[in-house]
Amino acid sequence: MQVLAVDLGFGFTKATNGDRSLIFKSLIGEADQQQFARQSLLPPATQDHLHFEFDEAGVFIGDMAERQSNVRSFTLDQNRFISESAVTLTLAALSRIATPDEPIGLVTGLPISEFSSWSDELSRTLRGEHLFHAIDERGEREEVRLDIPEVQVIPQPFGSMYELLLNDHGEVADRRLMQEKIGIIDVGFQTADFTISDRTNFLERGSQSTDSGIARAFSLIATKLREKSGVNIEVYRLYDAVERGRIKIRGKSFDLAKLTEHVMSQLATEIATTANELWADDWDIDSIVVSGGGGAVLAPYITPLVQGRVLAVETGRDHRLNNVQGFIKFGHHVWAGQASRVSASATEVLPDGATEATFEASNGGDVRREAEEASVSTARSV
Repeated sequence: MQVLAVDLGFGFTKATNGDRSLIFKSLIGEADQQQFARQSLLPPATQDHLHFEFDEAGVFIGDMAERQSNVRSFTLDQNRFISESAVTLTLAALSRIATPDEPIGLVTGLPISEFSSWSDELSRTLRGEHLFHAIDERGEREEVRLDIPEVQVIPQPFGSMYELLLNDHGEVADRRLMQEKIGIIDVGFQTADFTISDRTNFLERGSQSTDSGIARAFSLIATKLREKSGVNIEVYRLYDAVERGRIKIRGKSFDLAKLTEHVMSQLATEIATTANELWADDWDIDSIVVSGGGGAVLAPYITPLVQGRVLAVETGRDHRLNNVQGFIKFGHHVWAGQASRVSASATEVLPDGATEATFEASNGGDVRREAEEASVSTARSV
């Protein structure tokens, strides 16, 4: 059984098979006929070409939907995201990284605030056999069949912790961190998740989700641009402009540098205040990790405001992948040496938020011995 991981974000969908990673915008569009698809002077970007048919309905996904679709679906509502987008985005990602004809053990995640409400539903909709078609740059259809007998849904910020604690085989990599109490601030597009790992025990008391994701800053920028230009800019079209510090609207260039600095500082203050208040009684936290794509952007603003020692954000890497890389390490930890005998009940969520597979995996093999030596235990309440 191959172990794969998908991190479903409101802004971006991230996926990895351990060797190759994929990132695309969480945007789905109606697939219109491309009469002039072959007329571009540039070679086709295969990774950007996400064109599929699900139940005979064609869809474009990611940048292709932004460029080509007249009708596009983008939502910041969790209910709609799970019911309308999650399966489509997951299957599109898996189609690019999965080994054909091999069963999949899938790890994915949800924000802390949504975990109890949606983990069962997400697991149920992803588990099983899925048949659809991928359409390449030449318009040729190829049948894609994915068999997903095993699904693990975990709280999203746990991925950042597993990324720190485990190696690529799912084994303990950093014993020092495993003995420490660590606060995690995971800033995504729509949400900011806060949680504490105390010797790898995750504390419900210090865990919370807020809507202080990077979209909050983007919405403020879009509002200011509307006031200046009269044009409503969709938040998902601001990624590149904010990174460049400039956007062109109807031929006129607008400088975003000062505005971005201002709104990012405001958002960081809000996030740091939440962390300081939430963890007021946890003065014995050893280190604080700022994670996620939004976290990497906001880290310079958050670091001086948070009470505690903030670990430096590693440069030269895409921090949007932090959680999904932790997800796949966790998958290898869970299914190491027992891929053929983990039962379908592994995805059944227990009343306290844990899963059977998590604890079955922790009771066997070398992983268990290493975990016991380091006093490892998985979260039992979210």
